[in-house]
Amino acid sequence: MAMVAQLHRESSSGSINKHLDSGKYVRYTAEQVEALERVYSECPKPSSLRRQQLIRGCPILSNIEPKQIKVWFQNRRCREKQRKESVRLHSVNKKFSAMNKLLMEENDRLQKQVSQLVCENGYMRHQLQSASATTTDASCESAATTPRHVLKDTNNPAGLLLIAEETLADFLSKATGTAVDWVQMPGMKPGPDSVGIFAISKSCGGVAARACGLVSLEPTKIAEILKDRSSWFRDCRSVEVFTMFPAGNGGTIELVYTQTYAPTTLAPARDFWTLRYTTTLENGSLVICERSLSGTGAGPSTVAAPQFLRAEMLPSGYLIRPCEGGGSIIHIVDHLNLKASSVPEVLRPLYESPNILAQKMTIAALRYIRQIAQETSGEVAYGLGRQPAVLRTFSQRLSRGFNDAINSFNDDGWSLLNSDGAEDVVVAINSSKNLSAGSNNLSFIGGVLCAKASMLLQNVPPAVLVRVLREHRSEWADFTVDAFSATSLKARLYAYPGMRPTGFTGSQIIMPLGNTIEHEEMLEVIRLEGHSLGEEDAFISRDIHLLQMCSGVDENAVGACSELVFAPIDEIFPDDVPLVPSGFRIIPLDSKPGDSQDTLTAQRTLDLTSNLEVDPETNHGAGNATSSYSARSVLTIAFQFPFESNLQDNVATMARQYVRSVISSVQRVSMAISPLGLSPTFGPKLSPGSPEAITLAHWICQSYSFHVGTELVMADTIGAESILKTLWRHQDAILCCSLKQVLPVFIFANQAGLDMLETTLVALQDITLDKIFDDAGRKALFSEFTKIMERGFAYLPGGICMSTMRRHISYEQAIVWKVFAAEENTLHCLAFSFVNWSFV
Repeated sequence: MAMVAQLHRESSSGSINKHLDSGKYVRYTAEQVEALERVYSECPKPSSLRRQQLIRGCPILSNIEPKQIKVWFQNRRCREKQRKESVRLHSVNKKFSAMNKLLMEENDRLQKQVSQLVCENGYMRHQLQSASATTTDASCESAATTPRHVLKDTNNPAGLLLIAEETLADFLSKATGTAVDWVQMPGMKPGPDSVGIFAISKSCGGVAARACGLVSLEPTKIAEILKDRSSWFRDCRSVEVFTMFPAGNGGTIELVYTQTYAPTTLAPARDFWTLRYTTTLENGSLVICERSLSGTGAGPSTVAAPQFLRAEMLPSGYLIRPCEGGGSIIHIVDHLNLKASSVPEVLRPLYESPNILAQKMTIAALRYIRQIAQETSGEVAYGLGRQPAVLRTFSQRLSRGFNDAINSFNDDGWSLLNSDGAEDVVVAINSSKNLSAGSNNLSFIGGVLCAKASMLLQNVPPAVLVRVLREHRSEWADFTVDAFSATSLKARLYAYPGMRPTGFTGSQIIMPLGNTIEHEEMLEVIRLEGHSLGEEDAFISRDIHLLQMCSGVDENAVGACSELVFAPIDEIFPDDVPLVPSGFRIIPLDSKPGDSQDTLTAQRTLDLTSNLEVDPETNHGAGNATSSYSARSVLTIAFQFPFESNLQDNVATMARQYVRSVISSVQRVSMAISPLGLSPTFGPKLSPGSPEAITLAHWICQSYSFHVGTELVMADTIGAESILKTLWRHQDAILCCSLKQVLPVFIFANQAGLDMLETTLVALQDITLDKIFDDAGRKALFSEFTKIMERGFAYLPGGICMSTMRRHISYEQAIVWKVFAAEENTLHCLAFSFVNWSFV
């Protein structure tokens, strides 16, 4: 330690000593140190030919031995690493200090809440004992507050300032005080890796949610982002500031009109007429607070006003406190009264659930700010050379276009078509919709038609359903309809579906563009491989490309909305590409009273993972991960189709039929993935003639031992269930494919196999054996296929295979063996074991 300290002191003074193998020190002159630093700055990498040339080109370094120079560069590199590590640790220390301060404040707030509850308890006891005294106090309080109420006139600045100050006090009491009985939000435990601390209201007027966290942005930047509500709140249609004037204390007062989208087709949208107050506190904190102004008829009168229901925003806002050394601590409070009594009873949980409010607004705001902070610091990497701001714009445009289709506002040019007698599917048209986006103008088309519907789902986890819809598109989508939409947007000759026959190969390739920091939302390009069914244009590519956004795939996110929204695009799409989005939205409702868990235990499923004790994060199978799920959710479907004026009736008929077909497919899929539905024809469930999971695992291990002569799993494993669990957790990637089809299709994979293929049990049955091998791998398999059929097994040499995401995977060896059923002469499938695989 003394020697290190000495070296550090001497290096800082410009004269550096280096310890050699001889134990001696070498002192360098300031000129030599300067020359070495110059060489290091130009060529920091060791073993660089350029570095050697620079050293030889410096006469001042000619009298230093190469070994001494090498040692100097080694120490220089070590000092550089120490400096970077010191900077990193300093940054981490500041973060933990700020988080510690935040937790201490939260602890103080909870202590105040406990004290308040104790006082309220004593007050209630006193109230029960002296009711008359309480009545007198209430009368006095009412008399005292009457003059203040009269002063709060919304027609003059003085009255608005009084409302603003009152809003500020109410908001601060919610953000840092005990005005609301906050409880921790389920599934959002605070910790070092958490986005922040989240809480929801336990019992209060309306619904409320609260969040606080650390963000590495300055307060003014955060305030600018939060005021632009439409950029991060996907349900926000518009925010318009009608009046703004100074408050006299350095702050500003704004009168704001906000319109929000309805999440389904079953209830009207909401709007707000609010006062927004921005000011700076004495401690330097920046505050933005907001509340509704009284009167349902207050505010501007718009063309779309009849399609909106006025909701109430109780004192809400943002408290942004600067941190020492940079960054900010932010407190967010959202408190709304969404008038739930005006919607059908089945939908009221959407408007009465603080969990849904927290996911849509409170958590979304904090996540968006953190996303911007990480993008600003360069910590986020994106694909296909797109800038983060461009990808965010794509996601916002997809979401906004989907919301516009669901709501079909009159002031956007939408109008409803007459029904065909059934009211399950609503069709709206927009003849004035301009699909222009920059230089790409498609306003010449006849218009856009939207077919939409909402339905109630029982015992279907939204996160699982949206994953199935994403990964199993062929189960519900019609390739011909996709081709029609894609062709229409390419500004070619319009054609009714079927005029140009096109087939779908069944192959769906997902190319990721980017995702948010917590992976709650993914943006990707989908390529659907197609081919012409006619002789003409046989060599023209019929592939279809979709820009797709998927969100809400985390089953543990309470109240989170799951969405799959997509729009056809060209293979090479510009940043201003026109988008006509369609898709699905699944929103969870509260559990229906009386739902019994006994029904679940009475049912048995053929899910391969139903007997595995796997974490939800690793088990993406549709059946097991939700075996205890019993709740309701509402599904909203909206599909948009560009059309020419002379084809409006034909396209409307096609759209109704197509959406009804999609609804039927979704219902079938929902039964398959529901714990209460035994539909073994979809997803990871086996066909009725196939063995159950435990039996299949036993056959795989027994056949391996019979052919290869060694045990696949440990010999001390006892019991069929233990064999299945051990096989599932085996370090080698084990996959099974059926030989009953023309192309062998995978029917089972353990966890390592799913990780290697980068897929799920739901999507596994769409993967054929030839898709994962390269040419060398296919040749090796074909050359050994006869031996496999005769001997029962074979060893394949190491090589390269490919995942579903087109990533290359290397493996040292692959073992292939035949898996027999209970009768030793009945071939059930072919099993593969990839040893020591890794991504290249």
